[in-house]
Amino acid sequence: MYKTRISHLTYDFKTLRNLMAKATPARSGDYLAGVAAADNLERVAAQWVLADVPLKQFLNEALVPYEQDEVTRLIIDGHDNEAFAVISHLTVGDFRNWLLSVHATTAVLTALAPGLTPEMVAAVSKIMRIQDLILVAKKCRVITRFRNTIGLENRLSTRLQPNHPTDNPAGVAASLVDGLLYGCGDAVIGINPASDNLEATLRLLHMLDEVIEAYQIPTQSCVLAHVTTTLKAIAQGAPVDLVFQSIAGTQKANDSFGINLNLLNEAHLAALELGRGTLGDNCMYFETGQGSALSANAHHGLDQQTCEVRAYAVARQFKPLLVNTVVGFIGPEYLYDGKQIIRAGLEDHFCGKLLGLPMGCDVCYTNHAEADQDDMDMLLTQLAVAGGTFIMGVPGADDVMLNYQSTSFHDALYLRQVLGLRPAPEFEHWLQKHQIFNAENQLLPQREIPALFKASLKKLTEHGNES
Repeated sequence: MYKTRISHLTYDFKTLRNLMAKATPARSGDYLAGVAAADNLERVAAQWVLADVPLKQFLNEALVPYEQDEVTRLIIDGHDNEAFAVISHLTVGDFRNWLLSVHATTAVLTALAPGLTPEMVAAVSKIMRIQDLILVAKKCRVITRFRNTIGLENRLSTRLQPNHPTDNPAGVAASLVDGLLYGCGDAVIGINPASDNLEATLRLLHMLDEVIEAYQIPTQSCVLAHVTTTLKAIAQGAPVDLVFQSIAGTQKANDSFGINLNLLNEAHLAALELGRGTLGDNCMYFETGQGSALSANAHHGLDQQTCEVRAYAVARQFKPLLVNTVVGFIGPEYLYDGKQIIRAGLEDHFCGKLLGLPMGCDVCYTNHAEADQDDMDMLLTQLAVAGGTFIMGVPGADDVMLNYQSTSFHDALYLRQVLGLRPAPEFEHWLQKHQIFNAENQLLPQREIPALFKASLKKLTEHGNES
C-alpha cells in the first residue's frame, strides 16, 4: 500500500502500477483506460508518494507479471546489478536530483544505462519538468553506426521519408531527390510501403539500393514492411540494410503486431549475416508510440507512458541504429492536444536516451487532434536542444500516403541554422562534395537538378510510368 495525506484527504494507491498511473501527467489515453488521476490534487499526491519509492522496489514488484509476459522477463533477467549499484540506494526523488546534478556526466550516464529498468526511468520522468527532461537527455550520448555515424555531439540526422500512396517509383524518386537536395537522409532513407507485400517490398528495396550505390551516398535504406516480409525478402537475396518493426511494451501488445522476441532475434541475426554495414553493424530500426498497448487492449492496467518505455527494453536488446517514437500518430484518443504531444515527445526522448537508445522523434499529429504546426515547432525545437538523434523529413511536412502531419526538409534546415547542428559527418562530406551544402553547411541554391541525379530520375520516372 502506498499512502499519503494532503490536508484532510487521504490517498491510497494499492499497487505500484496504480501509483505510477496516477502520477502520470494528464493525457487522454489514460482517461480512456480508466487509470488516470481523478484530478490534479490526486496526481500531485501520487507524485509525492512516488518520489519516496526506492528504486530497488521496481526490481521486487513487477508491473506486469513475470510469468505472463516475456518483456518483463527480458527486463528482469537482463538487469545489470553491477551498473545499478551506483544509484541502488536512491529513491525516485533522489534519482531525479542526482540526474540533474554535476555528478551525472555523459560518461557516468552511459555506464549506468544497463542498470536501469524502463519502470525506474518512467517513474523519474513523471516527477520532472520539461526543462529537467531536456537537461538530462542532453547529457546522454548514444552513438550508432551502419554506413555513417549517428548521434555525435552537435549533429542532427534526418530520416528521408519519400512515401507514395501507390508506391510508384517515379513519385518516390521525386521526393527522394527533393530531400537529398535539402540535405536530408543521413539517418535512413525509409519508405512506408502502401501495401505490405513481398513484391512491393522487393521493388522498393532494389530501387533504393540502386540510388545509394550509383551515387555512393553514405546512408542506409529501409522499407518499413512487417518483419516477416523483410525476412522473406532477405531469403530472396534482397539488398536489406535495416530491418524495421513496430514494437510495444507488453507481450500481448507485441502479439497483436504479429511479433515476439524470438522472431526479432531471427531477423536481427539474418540482417547481421548480410554484413552490409561499412562502419558498424547496428542494423535494426524500431518505431514505437504511446497508446499502442492500450489500442490492443494489452496494457495490463498500466499507464500508456510506462508501457511505451517498456518497449525500449525490447529495442535495447537488439542494438538498433535508430529508434523512433511516432509521438502524435495514433491520434487524440491517446494524446489529445499539442500540450500532451509535446510532453509525451520529450518524455519518450528522455527515457530512451537514459536507457541507452539512439532516440529520434516523428514530431507529428493527426488532423483531428487539437494541435497545429506551431505546437510541432515547439516540440521540434525542444527536442533539438535536448540532443535528439534524428527527425523526419517529409515533403511539405504532409505525408500523402499515411495522411498525417510531420516535419519537412525545411524543418531540418531551420534547426541546423539556428542551433548550429550538422548532419552525420560522412553524409556531410558527401553533401559538400556534390555542392549541395557549402563548407559552412549552408544549403547552396540549386538552379536546376544537379547532373548527379538527372539520369537516375529519368530512369526511375520511365520505370514508374511503365508500372
